[in-house]
Amino acid sequence: MRRAVFLDRDGTLIEEVAYLRDPARVRLLPGTGEALAHLRRKGFALVLVSNQSGIGRGLVRPEELTQVHRRLEECLLAFGVRLDGAFYCPHAPWEGCECRKPRPGLLLQAMHQMGVIAEGSFLVGNTDADIAAGKAVGCTTVLLTLCPDLKHPVIGDPPADYRAGSWEEVVAYISQVGRLRHRGDNKVETTTVWQGDGCRLPNAGPFIHKPSTFE
Repeated sequence: MRRAVFLDRDGTLIEEVAYLRDPARVRLLPGTGEALAHLRRKGFALVLVSNQSGIGRGLVRPEELTQVHRRLEECLLAFGVRLDGAFYCPHAPWEGCECRKPRPGLLLQAMHQMGVIAEGSFLVGNTDADIAAGKAVGCTTVLLTLCPDLKHPVIGDPPADYRAGSWEEVVAYISQVGRLRHRGDNKVETTTVWQGDGCRLPNAGPFIHKPSTFE
């Protein structure tokens, strides 16, 4: 079984942009690339878990989400980083799905598909919903305050296991708590993008994006 660091996207990996649909606006937050490269070298799977209700609200098209994701992949590859998995919930809040954080469905599906165990795994996010989802599945949680979500101010309910003001602090904490050891079974060369178990977009089947290959 594998250990993972589950990662929120907006305000955690990249700058917060409401209903992001333009790949040109994808910008990594300071220290993100270096931090993920360090965690990858230490044997963690890197798994993106992100609410993207812009699709359910009709504000973002699936192909725009794909383009944004590909741009994110390009930015990370500049640091030698590949995500091991990327799982998106496309639902609007009122749809009542099980995969939208703070519900744990997105993480549970990722854990099931990727053979990840909660023990020794971490969740890094910038909202209470991220922390709640991580705690629900038994991960150690880190609240990154580098880029707060102004639409959803953090009230600390539930409290994160650790609050970090930078990616450097995140890595230091995970290194201390996780007692990192390199594990060869965490080496994965491709990214799978999933949008929830049985999640369906209008007039479409489940949205599954096979990754681009960047040389």
